[in-house]
Amino acid sequence: MTPREQEEYRALRATIRERGSTRVWVFTFGMASWAALVIAMVALTLPPAATFVSLVALAATFEAVLALHASVERVGRYLLVFHTDAWERTAGAFGRPRGALVVDPLFSGLFLLATIVNLLPLVPSAPIVQEVVILGLAHAAFAARVIVARTLAGRQRAIDTARFEELKSKSNHQGHQEH
Repeated sequence: MTPREQEEYRALRATIRERGSTRVWVFTFGMASWAALVIAMVALTLPPAATFVSLVALAATFEAVLALHASVERVGRYLLVFHTDAWERTAGAFGRPRGALVVDPLFSGLFLLATIVNLLPLVPSAPIVQEVVILGLAHAAFAARVIVARTLAGRQRAIDTARFEELKSKSNHQGHQEH
C-alpha cells in the first residue's frame, strides 16, 4: 500500500467509526426530542394537526439514522473493493448465523412503535373523521418508508459491492488503455 492509500484507509476507517457512533447518538437524541413533543401534546391537549410536528421530528430522526447507516455501509464496501479490506470481507461473508442475536442498525422496530405511539395524542383531542384519515395516512406513509428502507438496506451491501467492483474494473480498464 502506498502512503496515500494508507492515509485514505485510515481516514475511511475513522469515518466508519465516527458515523457509526453518531448514528446511535442521533437516534437517542431524536427519540428523546420526539418523546418530549408527544408528552407536551398530551399535556396541552393540542389540536390533532399538532401530531404532524412530532411525526416530522420522528421522520427526520429516521432519515438521519438511515443516511448515516447507508454511508457507513458504502464506505465499508469501498474499503472491501478498493483496499481488499479483510475485516469487510470477513464481516460480509459472516452474515448472521442461525440463532444469533438480531441487531437492527436502523432501529426500525422502535421507529414503527413510535409511529403508533405518535397517534395517542389524538385520543383526548377528539378529532373529526377527516383528521383521523389524513393523520392516519401520514403515519402509514412513514411506517411504509421505514419498512421499505429496512428491506432495501438489507440489499444495499451487495448492490454497493457490485457497483464499486464495476467502477474499479472501468478504472483498471481505462488505466490499461492509457499505457
